[in-house]
Amino acid sequence: MEKTIPMPSVVFQKIFTELSTLFSEIDEASLAPFIQALQRGRRLFFYGAGRSGLAVKMAAMRFMHLGLEAHAVGDVTCPAIGEGDVLLVASGSGRTPGILSAAQQAQAVGAAVLAIVADARSPLADYAQQQIVLHAAVKDAHQRTVSVQYAGSLFEQATVLLLDALFHLLWKMSAQPAEVLWARHANME
Repeated sequence: MEKTIPMPSVVFQKIFTELSTLFSEIDEASLAPFIQALQRGRRLFFYGAGRSGLAVKMAAMRFMHLGLEAHAVGDVTCPAIGEGDVLLVASGSGRTPGILSAAQQAQAVGAAVLAIVADARSPLADYAQQQIVLHAAVKDAHQRTVSVQYAGSLFEQATVLLLDALFHLLWKMSAQPAEVLWARHANME
C-alpha cells in the first residue's frame, strides 16, 4: 500500500510559518550592536561547520561584494585572524569543538567574536561579544517540538536569511549601486 505524498504547498507553508515565527522572536535590540561590530571590523572571518558552514560561506561572498575584506575560515587562502578583526560564527548548539576553538583563538588575539546560535546559554556565549539567538531546534533534537523539519534545517535556513538581511542592511547603508557590487563578482566561472 502506497503512502499518500503531501502536497508540496503544505510543506512549503509549514517551513514558511516556522521561519516567520522564528524571525518574529529575534531580539531586535541584538541586531544593532551586531551590525556595528561588522562595520568596525578590519577584516571579517566567517566560520561554521556542516550546513551552517555553507550558510556563512554564502554570506562571506556577499560581504566581499560590499567591498569588505571577507574570508571563509578553512579556505586555503584564509589569512591569520588578528586584532581588530571579526569572527562571525554560526553554530546551532554552540558546542561544536572546532567552532569553540576558533572563537577562543580569535578572542586570544584581540578579534571580536559574533555568534549566531540556537542556545543562548551555550559555551560559545562565553567567547561572543555579541550573539543573535535563533529559536530553532538543534540538529540532534529529534522530538520535533520546535520544528517539523529534519535536524538543524530551520536553524540553517534562518542563518542564511538572517545574514542576507544583514548584508542588505549594510548595502543600503553604504549607498553603493548594484553595479559597483557586481563589478566585484567572480568573473572566472
